Amino acid sequence: MHRRVSFSILGHAAWAPGLASTDDWAAWAAAPRTIPAEGEPGVRAMPPMLRRRLGQLGKMALEVAYGALDGRTGVPTVFCSRHGETPRAIALLEDMATGTPLSPTAFGMSVHNANAGLFSIARGDRANHIALAAGTATLEHAVIEACGLLADGEPAVLLVAADCPLPPTFAPFADRAEQPHAFAWLMAADGGTERLSLGWQAADEGEDHGGLPGTLDVLRFYAAGAAQLERVAGRQRWRWSRDG
Repeated sequence: MHRRVSFSILGHAAWAPGLASTDDWAAWAAAPRTIPAEGEPGVRAMPPMLRRRLGQLGKMALEVAYGALDGRTGVPTVFCSRHGETPRAIALLEDMATGTPLSPTAFGMSVHNANAGLFSIARGDRANHIALAAGTATLEHAVIEACGLLADGEPAVLLVAADCPLPPTFAPFADRAEQPHAFAWLMAADGGTERLSLGWQAADEGEDHGGLPGTLDVLRFYAAGAAQLERVAGRQRWRWSRDG
């Protein structure tokens, strides 16, 4: 059975080390290169006392969240990341193994919804937020979640996707080379300058573990202005398309 959701994009922002502007991303999408592992955005819109709690993943995610929202308030958010704050979690486990006292701040910022919560606190915004992880199909499931909120009557939903390379501890188990990046879409049921669709159905074949990580692959599709993208992840065949 084939299923499909459609949505409009009211605002967009993306950031990765060495890639900040629309022109940067268009050039990368035309000829993708490996994104450097190091580098963080300034997140100048966030108060410094809160900003200093963020790691690379959080800074990238909130940089694009602020950019796509453009001052709007009361907008529910869906944050998604396949791996989340894995480096923080590994550091905490290593401290436990050596008997080192754990940092309450590090622990609080290691959970999957930490960045979404900090974003809410920084802006004094009590709108609903969700943090989601769903393996290699994390972004697709986040889009479905956001579209569900739109179908329930929300006028707009902010989708934020971010990921970083895994710590060396997990290198033997990685199924693809992760690269640091984040992007955000301010989504609506109608309106906006662009409209996208996401369709899916069960896939019999296994996943292709080559090429770009899933979220980055979709970002390339978007930044390049491509008409379609098809990929297999999470036992589903996903079809992204532009509706005009």
